[in-house]
Amino acid sequence: MTKDRMWALQALALCLAALSVLTGCERSQATPPPQEDELVVFAAASLREVFTAMGRDFERAHPGVKVTFHFAGTQGLRTQLEHGAAADVFASADQRHMDELVAASRASAPVVLARNEPVLVVATEAAGQIHGLADLPSATRLVVGSPEVPIGRYTQQILERAAARFGADFRARVEARIVSRELNVRQVLAKVSLGEAEAGFVYRTDVRAAEDRVSLVAIPAELNVLAEYPIAVVTGAAHPGLARAWLDLVLSADGARALERAGFLAPERRGEP
Repeated sequence: MTKDRMWALQALALCLAALSVLTGCERSQATPPPQEDELVVFAAASLREVFTAMGRDFERAHPGVKVTFHFAGTQGLRTQLEHGAAADVFASADQRHMDELVAASRASAPVVLARNEPVLVVATEAAGQIHGLADLPSATRLVVGSPEVPIGRYTQQILERAAARFGADFRARVEARIVSRELNVRQVLAKVSLGEAEAGFVYRTDVRAAEDRVSLVAIPAELNVLAEYPIAVVTGAAHPGLARAWLDLVLSADGARALERAGFLAPERRGEP
């Protein structure tokens, strides 16, 4: 091989190497990593106040980031996610709906963030007649959550337990007084606080939103159930980094204190009752 031909081949190789580097640079500049500037959170209606406050803290800690919330009945949110709704985080008011999403590969590795206690709320005008579960069959207008809503299912469980104390027909006598079954717990509270129903079952944390318009009646612990609230990153989240940061906040010591101030109970730990 002549020296001229060797130099020509070496020059060609250098040109090809330079072209490869330049092409690679152009490719990396054309596809920068996506910027995460919005966090979309689907959450049970009973988390509205505490999550909204946490959202403001999150935005202050992440300048340029907007937190968008969708609060509704857990079953409605789950249905939206199953049909491809865009969300980064899902917080449920029960384990059942979260388990359904995990089984459908729409969420993974849920963690319980808090617990909540169902209570009975009584309208002001009925406070003199309804003092506890035993008085419900004498009411004329009761409102509860629909069976597919977590608070509705918890209500059914409470009535079943109460039947052991107040008689086998207790649940049937109470259900005969139900005039409406609502799609989320805040709708139950609204109807009682507006006087459209005499009483209904909600979570203890919800009562704060209407404590000047309703009376709270605690349910005996042996007849009550505790709601668990799992939270998880949604599969295929558009903003996975922000989603994980949100979970870190909610599950942190600061998040636990915020939930406690809002009336939520701490998650059950191994070895605790």
